[in-house]
Amino acid sequence: MNIRILGAHNCESQTTRCACLLIDSTLAIDAGGLTSNLTISDQHKLKAILLTHQHYDHIRDIPGLALNLFRQGASIELYSTPDVGDTIKANLFNGQIYPKFHELPQAKPTLIFNMIVPYRRERIDGHDILAIPMNHESSTVGYQVSNGDGKAVFYTSDTGPGLSGCWEHVSPQMLIIDVTVPNDYEEFARETGHLTPGLLGEELAKFMELKGYLPQIVITHMDPALEEEIETEVAEVAEALNTSITIAREGMELHI
Repeated sequence: MNIRILGAHNCESQTTRCACLLIDSTLAIDAGGLTSNLTISDQHKLKAILLTHQHYDHIRDIPGLALNLFRQGASIELYSTPDVGDTIKANLFNGQIYPKFHELPQAKPTLIFNMIVPYRRERIDGHDILAIPMNHESSTVGYQVSNGDGKAVFYTSDTGPGLSGCWEHVSPQMLIIDVTVPNDYEEFARETGHLTPGLLGEELAKFMELKGYLPQIVITHMDPALEEEIETEVAEVAEALNTSITIAREGMELHI
């Protein structure tokens, strides 16, 4: 399985993009940095997008993708919990902000919304998919993705602490996990449903206790303005746990 990091941050700048992963060139998770990182040709190779929740930094490139596909008579499958799909259609593709691409063209809409059910395994674009509720906005899910060869990646999306219940349902070889702000912002992180390096360390220790191993760890969703401090503190966590932790970068390719 090839995993390409299209967006590794929570804000866009000249050098950073919002949250987005691309798996095996055809399956995206979130769409914060989708069209801004893919050629038109590569956009047309996409088969499905797994949406974790409706916050703007995770959905911002869906309209641009829809426009590119609509002009070519193409379509794409979107998967999310019902509340997320309904919110996107009502507030983004409402005929005022953007056309109702989930209804246009009538014969085959450009955007085809599908309901994802937490804890129920799905087969999507040749991958085994398992959605797990996360500690963020109420409809947020993370996704474990496997291509059937026994290898899996779990992407938490945005999440706060308290993941022991989540760890019971996943057994990934790679964990891509939210670390948004440094330790000095712990109160903010808890209030908004995110992790700091210190909170990450606590969750990884719980994972190790429950599962008996640590997967390859990649952190994402960093605030670009606080990135240097986050990296320093993550290195301390890695040393304390006697493991390695990779900092996600735009354009990075990972393999499991």
